[in-house]
Amino acid sequence: MTKVALQEFLTPPAEMARRRGPQDEIVLSSRVRLARNLEGCPFPGTAKKEQRQKVLGTMLPAVESLKLMQNGFSTAMDALTALDKTILVERHLISREHAARNVGSGLVLNKDESVCVMINEEDHLRMQALLPGFQIKQAWKLIDGVDTELEKSLDYAFSPVFGFLTACPTNLGTAIRVSAMLHLPGLVLSEQIEPIIQSVNKLGLAVRGLYGEGTEALGNIFQVSNQMTLGEAETSIAERLEKVVKQIIEHEENARGTLLERSPKTVYNHIGRAYGVLSNAHSISSKESMNLLSFLRLGLELGHFPGVDRSVVDELFVQTQPAHLQRMHTGRLSGEERDLLRADMLRQQLRNMSRPVMQAPPGQADDSAEKTN
Repeated sequence: MTKVALQEFLTPPAEMARRRGPQDEIVLSSRVRLARNLEGCPFPGTAKKEQRQKVLGTMLPAVESLKLMQNGFSTAMDALTALDKTILVERHLISREHAARNVGSGLVLNKDESVCVMINEEDHLRMQALLPGFQIKQAWKLIDGVDTELEKSLDYAFSPVFGFLTACPTNLGTAIRVSAMLHLPGLVLSEQIEPIIQSVNKLGLAVRGLYGEGTEALGNIFQVSNQMTLGEAETSIAERLEKVVKQIIEHEENARGTLLERSPKTVYNHIGRAYGVLSNAHSISSKESMNLLSFLRLGLELGHFPGVDRSVVDELFVQTQPAHLQRMHTGRLSGEERDLLRADMLRQQLRNMSRPVMQAPPGQADDSAEKTN
């Protein structure tokens, strides 16, 4: 294990933003998470402090010894600052629930942060594989290998009737959660997102916000995941979600095409306003910046900012988050101070980005075109 501070270990946001994956213009990331518990040990929520520490003492060495975790990062949660924990949440490496844990809980990350293992969250083990773009099968294969290796040295709580036993009954069985993070500005602008969500829910899948259950879909970003874990094989669950995500990708692509054909000014207006506010504001909230960066990203994908790499915006998605912004400055910042510094950073980062070049669809008068001076 690497003995460095968390901030020295984590991948810099600029490098994160340059990572690419299949169809990542719409699918930001793919994740597969497994929950496991030790036989004969109380679940973390009901365990005493000494019992949680005993489980941590068993789990941590087992996870650290995995070949995949060589040169990784390992820590007890009480060794991390509140800011460190929030940064991990903003990067989707740990849950908000795990960020609230202290003595008796732990965390292990591999070198490229594609595998993260939370110890004593809601369950004794919450392990996840997180990959850029549309890579559900690859994420499943990766975390299944971790699970197989750990099972050789750990005695999992398992029932022939109910499968893997978990703290929450909704995770019984396979205890698998498969999800994809999707950027869907086309469906939001065309007001098709609600029907899509309803259709997905009818298929037994859940649609959540940026940080999971109970959170808002900031930046037109939605998480789609399975709800049922009992009575269906892991591969079937992954394949079913993969099929649904493919359909959502198609709907998003069609929505973007239809908007450009029928309402190009609507698209241009959102992109132009996003560029104008982000490159000129002197105070901006995290919520507003996320929503505007979404349309700036859409403009980049549609070719309205020639010569500009999308990583510029993807980096800002991370850097403008409260904890990441706080990390860049010494001393505790108030919400108002963060809004001022966030705007300063956005103006600085976008200073070399020329105004968008808008081009009307063929057959329409090009009175909406905007050329860079």
